[in-house]
Amino acid sequence: MITVVIQTQSDIVEARRRGRDLAMQLGLSAVDQTRLATAISELTRNALQYAGGGVCEIEDRSDALHIRIELRVSDTGPGIADVNAALLDGYSTGGGLGAGLPGTRRLMSHFALHSQPGQTRIEAALVRHRALVRPAFQSPRHE
Repeated sequence: MITVVIQTQSDIVEARRRGRDLAMQLGLSAVDQTRLATAISELTRNALQYAGGGVCEIEDRSDALHIRIELRVSDTGPGIADVNAALLDGYSTGGGLGAGLPGTRRLMSHFALHSQPGQTRIEAALVRHRALVRPAFQSPRHE
């Protein structure tokens, strides 16, 4: 499991890089690598902006049939007052576009948000069937 404590903008960059690297190692496409990196950026940025920081966990939970990368971002901030509204396009309490949480939910295969004062936890996963993932290009061997 990859764990990155989010306290600064550079921690967001580090979490994003490590998630993208894992997706690349598992053979996911550039599009899926970008999906994962974008989700990590959005969720960790929210933890930093609204809660002063948090923890990002990225885990390879693949099996014989699926490539599965699970993402968990948690914080101990004030919580999200209205979770249902926060998942609607255009809703923002921080003056932004209100696209972060609903956009992240659309990017990922699975998405769950749990929030109360003192604890917010978002769990998301990017899942691809192995039969649909093309192996990374390998140069021919010269013997």
